Amino acid sequence: MTALDRYVRLESDGLWRAGPDAQRRDVTVSFGDATLVIADNTGRPLAHWSLPALLRQNPQIRPAIYTPDADASETLEISDDLMIDAIEQIRSAVGKTRPQPGKLRHLGTIGAVIAVLALAFFWLPGALMRQTLAVVPQSKRTEIGATILGHIQRQTGTICREPAGVAAAGRLVTRLLGAGTNIRLVVVPGLPQGAAPLPGGIIALDRALLEKTDDPAVIAGYMLSARSARFKADPLELILQRAGLSVTFRLLTTGDLPTEVLQAHAARVVAGEVARPDPATLRAAFTAANVPAAPFNAMVSARADGVAPVRPDLASDTNGTLILSDGDWVSLQNICNG
Repeated sequence: MTALDRYVRLESDGLWRAGPDAQRRDVTVSFGDATLVIADNTGRPLAHWSLPALLRQNPQIRPAIYTPDADASETLEISDDLMIDAIEQIRSAVGKTRPQPGKLRHLGTIGAVIAVLALAFFWLPGALMRQTLAVVPQSKRTEIGATILGHIQRQTGTICREPAGVAAAGRLVTRLLGAGTNIRLVVVPGLPQGAAPLPGGIIALDRALLEKTDDPAVIAGYMLSARSARFKADPLELILQRAGLSVTFRLLTTGDLPTEVLQAHAARVVAGEVARPDPATLRAAFTAANVPAAPFNAMVSARADGVAPVRPDLASDTNGTLILSDGDWVSLQNICNG
């Protein structure tokens, strides 16, 4: 698409509507690689429209109104004459390159279909996944994690919220990961695997762990294990891998995930799905947090919950390390008694 080369740096303002009932939003419009990129005022992409599929609803009228395809409910209104002329020139160039009827057309169509299928099978899923994970903001990840936690509670019962226990959980997170962390620890009435990482930095912890140990190093170990698993596999990536390409594309373009996808992930967590961290990453986490490995390993062995133990080293296998004060540990153990 040679016409695109002249406009790759062109930008303009626009008004974008995500659906018929949605409010119009001020956006920035620019050209991507064979796409029209719609971004908010902070530069965060909101949608990517294919230039070959782009349609204009009001030919010869300005401001111009475009849609991504014939069935789309999204609209984009552009008043900038230069941008409109650029889009129309590219649309015209695309139209001229479309194959004409005849034998050559059919052969070209077959070749194009094969090429597209090969591209879709080998390259598109990974590229789409990487792009989606890169642009989903932390606020959206937190929203997704909180929604999954809500579905988990419908099966296990509500999370424990005794105020002193919640405050103690926050101090445990700070003790292990530092004051700048965005990790949040919540206690759930039942998780067979002990702890599970959710999108948005949420770590769900099994209440039974607090009832079966008198050593806060055990709780610290399960929390570090769940957090370390996030570095091996992003919880959001795992959800999208199971949900498929169409769901990934929907999250990229609309910022939404189907309710049934989040419910299915919650069911897997409640069923005991274990997120296994890389052994070296887990050991480094114990060392950095100065947490002894022996209490955690003993609980893992006793529960046989599929969680991987950690190989201790000299820095993380020392006894007498203070994890929580006695008062905070008692408060944490009683977090479900409020």
